Amino acid sequence: MRSDTMPSRRAVLGGLAAGLALGRGALAAGLPEVAVTKDPNCGCCEKWVAHMREAGFTVTVTEGPVNPVKARLGVPRDLASCHTAQVDGYVVEGHVPAGAIKRLLAVRPQGTGLAVPGMPVGSPGMEVDGMEPDTYEITLFGPEGRSAFARYRGGEPA
Repeated sequence: MRSDTMPSRRAVLGGLAAGLALGRGALAAGLPEVAVTKDPNCGCCEKWVAHMREAGFTVTVTEGPVNPVKARLGVPRDLASCHTAQVDGYVVEGHVPAGAIKRLLAVRPQGTGLAVPGMPVGSPGMEVDGMEPDTYEITLFGPEGRSAFARYRGGEPA
């Protein structure tokens, strides 16, 4: 027997859906924007952008030559990858997982940014069906030197 003061199932489900939508917007509002520069023909870069958006980041994409951007932002040649991003004063080079970027923003270490050199199999945007993901290091780099920031296997901390 249903009481007139009890909300209907439809009202409860509608409220939950609205709350989830608002929560997702609030999450994105709490994260800084990621500005990516990538080659217009790079599909793996598009997949990395999708990974970042799924993690709650708002991402803007500029397509064009990336090497001048890397040079201007101080990305060492041996740490280079296929795309370069900027987020809240840091540089993010290559297929750095969103979790590592969130940790970077929480810890705020001294440095220019993070890099995943090359294109490790299984890193966000580089997933290949039927291939085991690589284990790789994420490097914190800057004028003061370099250090290991995190170790990942595929998109997960190792």
